[in-house]
Amino acid sequence: MDVKTAFVNGMVEQEVYIEQPQGFTVHESQSHVCKLKKALYGLKQAPRAWYARIDGFLKSLGFVKNIADSNLYFKVLNGFPVILILYIDDLFLTGNEKLIAGCKEELSKEFEMKDIGLMHYFLGLEVWQRDGEIFLNQGKYTVEILKRFRMMDCKSMATPMNSNLKLLYDDTSESFDPTVYRQVIRSLMYLVNTRPDNCFAVNALSQYMVEPRHVRWIPAKHVLRYLNGTIRYGLRYVSDRKMELLGYTDYDGARSAADRKSTSGCCFGLGSGMISWYCRKQTSVALNTAEAEYIAACGASKEAVWLRKMLTGLFDQELDVTVIHCDNQSCIKLSENPVDHDRSPVKSHRHQIPNIRDMLRKGAVKLQYISTEEHTTNIITKRLSKVKFEYFRDKLGVVENVSPH
Repeated sequence: MDVKTAFVNGMVEQEVYIEQPQGFTVHESQSHVCKLKKALYGLKQAPRAWYARIDGFLKSLGFVKNIADSNLYFKVLNGFPVILILYIDDLFLTGNEKLIAGCKEELSKEFEMKDIGLMHYFLGLEVWQRDGEIFLNQGKYTVEILKRFRMMDCKSMATPMNSNLKLLYDDTSESFDPTVYRQVIRSLMYLVNTRPDNCFAVNALSQYMVEPRHVRWIPAKHVLRYLNGTIRYGLRYVSDRKMELLGYTDYDGARSAADRKSTSGCCFGLGSGMISWYCRKQTSVALNTAEAEYIAACGASKEAVWLRKMLTGLFDQELDVTVIHCDNQSCIKLSENPVDHDRSPVKSHRHQIPNIRDMLRKGAVKLQYISTEEHTTNIITKRLSKVKFEYFRDKLGVVENVSPH
């Protein structure tokens, strides 16, 4: 549902005055100003005032705000749930159909709204709903990117990055137009919302947006060529899988020749596909492999705690311990050891991040070993050959939309 002129519905608590608008000037009182009773578009208080108004109204309807996300609301009535997501002036409702109809009626009484219907396309995100299945992708947005940079007729590639590419660190190459390079990378960043298989390539290329060079423009076009062959790919979720939150964490082995910092990566799946993932460079140089894995595991534990808070609030039930898979035995042993001593390869106080040991002791997360050959996060932290890349892409849940209509 879409709220018409949403910001006008907000109430201004402070005294705010504006000049008399053109066409409504009172000639005998030209020095007078108008006092606002409601917010207007362009007023800096307008977004906050609108949020306060809609938040108070949703709470009056019995909705409860999720503790992990202030724009996520839920309500349970007679054992049936309804979930509401607020995005500025757009509302998304899911759950029991009768409850949704009732919520629509109540919202329409309070605000002037437009019922857009079943969600299919929003901000570049396509939602295909079928029996027992939901498919998310950004096919139309991908085509727009390819047309914008004249890559629709290019030869497609099997992977987003060359597995043996080492030219990214060459600073002797000629400079490239920074505006075009930044436009490409920013477009690709938004595409990662449904394409975690591009996460590592986008992370690597985005580190050179200040002074892009021609040798970095070549791998950027390589990503576009990969997208040209996978336009209809996206995330597929099916309803016949066990709803269990599972995580994977890894690092890239300090492969950045510029600063020797490692890149952390993690992904979390719920059922048949991934629901959260990231690829980030670590803030400090790790002294050894165990420390780099430990930093990555701490970041993954923070993500797990946030996801657990959100899911617990939505379904009003306690979750089992969240298993995070890691391929480093030293990291697992160190996380279970409550003592830091001189011979320990990791000094946890060096890093301004929550200690994963606290999460383990509280029973929120658990590190579990997985072999490197089966580690899903490899696709988010490393360049892979075609065979390995396609194998891990399937494990992420990124597949082709075979029947979009």
